[in-house]
Amino acid sequence: MSPLQPGTPASRSTSRRERQAAAAKAQRRPRRVWWAAGAVGLAALIGLVAVAGGGSGGGSGVSDPAAFDLPAIQGEARIRLVDFEGKPVVVNFFASWCTACDFELPGFAKVSDELRDQVTFVGVNALETGDRMLMPERHGITWWPLARDIGSRGNDLHAALGGRGMPITAYYDDTGNLLHVDTGAIDEAALRERITSLFEIEV
Repeated sequence: MSPLQPGTPASRSTSRRERQAAAAKAQRRPRRVWWAAGAVGLAALIGLVAVAGGGSGGGSGVSDPAAFDLPAIQGEARIRLVDFEGKPVVVNFFASWCTACDFELPGFAKVSDELRDQVTFVGVNALETGDRMLMPERHGITWWPLARDIGSRGNDLHAALGGRGMPITAYYDDTGNLLHVDTGAIDEAALRERITSLFEIEV
């Protein structure tokens, strides 16, 4: 069979189909570009909403252990180390998912109640994935100054103090100097011994 010659009806028909197919393809391409651009824009918007919502992060503040300044868990108050000068300070970190926090907080609640006039206990919610007030309400420490940690994961102060897991507890003297950090849960007896040795307060 001889090949199609230019100008024959069959060749003109084939050429017309090729042009139509090319035109249809060109029309589809901008649609795909617009769909891709729209998807990218939507993803960016979702990311901005997540950041604005805070996620596990706690908002703005200062995570320097020597001068921390954190937002309160509830309301617009600030929890600042400088405001507690005049008394020793115990800063305990907790999270709703932390089973070790559940273990140690009853002892912290008891000792803090005994030492209300002598030692300030501060709670900091860090690495949170759920209800920030779960542990304070469960263990009756809602009267403590309660802060939420800051940063993209809500653990900037926690990390600055050397925390890797939960809980951790930091101890400051009455002028705001960091004396010691316990990484991991401690029981009531160990807490009493730590307070006695660091603050020279009999508990």
